[in-house]
Amino acid sequence: MASFNKVILMGNLTRDPQLSYLPSQTPVVEVGLAVNRRFRTNDGQQREDTCFIDCRAMGKQAETINQYLRKGSPILIEGRLEFDQWEAQDGTKRSKHRVFIERFTFVGGPAGGAPMGGGYQQSQSGYNQPAPAPAPQAQTPAPQQQNRAPMPQQPPYYEEDSPGGEDIPF
Repeated sequence: MASFNKVILMGNLTRDPQLSYLPSQTPVVEVGLAVNRRFRTNDGQQREDTCFIDCRAMGKQAETINQYLRKGSPILIEGRLEFDQWEAQDGTKRSKHRVFIERFTFVGGPAGGAPMGGGYQQSQSGYNQPAPAPAPQAQTPAPQQQNRAPMPQQPPYYEEDSPGGEDIPF
């Protein structure tokens, strides 16, 4: 029988990331994520429901999350659902589901501005690699904030700008 375990969530961190290290010195970060759902009840009232999810990331992703995100930061994560079981100090058996983060993307800008691209993903070899950047989209420039240098932008590429002015055969 085929199996598929994929979770995609976007929400806000419920607490500051908690970074720790395994005995092998591999970084591990634990975060809580709040995901809101807005809906209308049968009588037409607007309601909101919040789901709280524990998440874990390892390696370079863990360090990046710890460095750049804080309580309230928005994030988009892709991962898989894991089931953890352990025995508590009082001898009772405990368990819980959590999401293991395989990829993530920063959603809001540094000051809650325009969305930022990029993100990180877990590769098959266990090393983290930058996720493919999203395709550029036409956007109207945001008003400049004081005391901030503008983000460098790459000018559009035109065929007549190609070296030698020759046509590209494909």
